[in-house]
Amino acid sequence: MIIPESTKEAIRKLKENGCYVFISSGRTRAFIQDPELLSLGFDGILSGCGTSVNFHGEELLYETIPSELVNDTLKVLKRYDMPVVLEGRTYQYVDAEDFPGDPFIDILRRDVGDKLLGITENHMNWEISKFSAVIKNDDFTKALEELSPWYDFLVHGKKVVEGVPKGFSKATGIQVICEKLGLPHENTYAFGDSVNDLDMLKYVAHGIAMGNGMPEAKAVADYVTDDIHADGIYNACKHFGLI
Repeated sequence: MIIPESTKEAIRKLKENGCYVFISSGRTRAFIQDPELLSLGFDGILSGCGTSVNFHGEELLYETIPSELVNDTLKVLKRYDMPVVLEGRTYQYVDAEDFPGDPFIDILRRDVGDKLLGITENHMNWEISKFSAVIKNDDFTKALEELSPWYDFLVHGKKVVEGVPKGFSKATGIQVICEKLGLPHENTYAFGDSVNDLDMLKYVAHGIAMGNGMPEAKAVADYVTDDIHADGIYNACKHFGLI
């Protein structure tokens, strides 16, 4: 991960001006380990597409998926040939043999380390709040239909789908933050670039899409800033008078 110096400066100035600054990620907390990122002074982390929220180390929310439901979900995904990564606060789970030659497994091993466990060898002992599954054929929509009573889905083209407990999103995570900290909605700002940012960008008072973001994110944003590596975050903060 390369964090532009202008982004670091923007975060520093936001903090100086009394703004709360949160990481908002589709990844669960187990995958957010980069020391440089975590050293930037964030007030908290909204992770797992809104299934987990913490503020200064205090857990404000953590929604888990019961192991019985996870087990049933795995059976459906296997029937439709959708290899899966189970994602939690402390651990991530994957059966590496389901991903032959996939470089993402090496990224998981590098970033998650000894918190990466096997799905099969930890049967019914999973601690997760969401999952990501590979799309290998058009039948994946049937799997999503079967699982739709329990999950909302974020489909990233025809490559990957994220499954999140029904009713949870980055938007609901921001609602929790505002309620717990007494923050008015009109003072909410969010930066996003992906499909799992759409609810968040639509919910906040000021949704900002990155210049290098997906067209879907730009379409729902209130403002489109520059590319992340062309001072996009810093420039947007200046545009809105936050710094």
